[in-house]
Amino acid sequence: MNFIMISPNYPENYWMFCRGLKKYGATVLAIVDTAYDNLLPELKENIDECYVVSNFNNYDEMLRAVGYFTFKYGKIDWIESNNEAWLDLDARLRDDFNVKTGFSYKTIQEYQSKAAMKKYYEKANIPTARYDLVDSKENALQFAKKIGYPLVLKPDHGVGASFTYTIKNDEDLIKYLDLTKEHQMILEEYIEGDVFTLDGVCDQEGTIRYLNSLEYVGNCMDSVQYQQSIGAYTAFTISDEYRSIAQRTIHAFALKNRFFHCEFFRLTKDKEGLGKKGAVIGLEVNFRPPGGFAPDLMNYAGSLDVYDIWAQVLLTQQGDYMHIARESAGFAGRRNSIAYKYRVEEIEKMYKDQWIATTYLPEAYAATMGDVTLACRFRTVEERDSFFAIAFQESTRKDRNK
Repeated sequence: MNFIMISPNYPENYWMFCRGLKKYGATVLAIVDTAYDNLLPELKENIDECYVVSNFNNYDEMLRAVGYFTFKYGKIDWIESNNEAWLDLDARLRDDFNVKTGFSYKTIQEYQSKAAMKKYYEKANIPTARYDLVDSKENALQFAKKIGYPLVLKPDHGVGASFTYTIKNDEDLIKYLDLTKEHQMILEEYIEGDVFTLDGVCDQEGTIRYLNSLEYVGNCMDSVQYQQSIGAYTAFTISDEYRSIAQRTIHAFALKNRFFHCEFFRLTKDKEGLGKKGAVIGLEVNFRPPGGFAPDLMNYAGSLDVYDIWAQVLLTQQGDYMHIARESAGFAGRRNSIAYKYRVEEIEKMYKDQWIATTYLPEAYAATMGDVTLACRFRTVEERDSFFAIAFQESTRKDRNK
């Protein structure tokens, strides 16, 4: 079986997807955009051949790379990157080389639209926020008048909280529409709720074989816009309700043989037209693993290897990890701009038995996840809650004057 992995060198931990593929018998063919000598030794050890391109955005180069592998190894069975940046590229190459094991370009274009996603959530019987796909200021203002403020303005195609704004009045709306006029924006009613995710791997029938849930500490949108502290942790248990929601979502989107990352709101107060406090509202679906080091948190929490699970399910259709025993693993993302009561070294000492790693992030990740992240594994809810309280506690004037 010939499996092309695009960009397994970035993020660096993605070499482990190649390790899983090799373990289950695939011929692993990598396309990278960096010099071969700069690749991790672990990646080199787990691929059969590597083709270096100057830029993934040069489609002629990508065609030549896949054409070369096809000439040398025969029919290509899979083309995947597991990376949001290259989902369109994966799909175009599949179309051009008649690879049927993933999305077509037409499908992924629709699936990446936040507006288009809503009909699939409806099929899964999961409510979503009312919206307007902005085509003019006049219509956006009419929608605002109908729904009322606050609202949320964000790109219809986009990842994370970039170009995402809380809109409080007509002046805000006009201002941010002008700032984002080069993008197709979607305007949604504001939801007061906690964000959580349901992430996992499904097989060729769309049956979920592994499922995890992430809860956030803080607000992702505020973290990016206002450079606040941000954290997340894996859940100790996943309720039957959440399992049902995840499986209905995967079947509604007809996902097969994929890692997925689904985001939801859980209402913190009653919302007319959507549900009572505690009701689950669909936010968006991403057709790849959760970002950053979330896959590694899953591994620590479940004492497993999600990179291996993904490869096992895709290549063998075996493995059932739906009812594993698990702890909780999480990270606290701290900002250089915030004065915290406790230094990193003090927290490392306090939680030395739970410690996983301290990571100082490059600018590309720091904007979303913090300048430094502190990761731990927890045995109890109380242990977890105390960690985040201490990690995010800001110093008082009295502390600073000591």
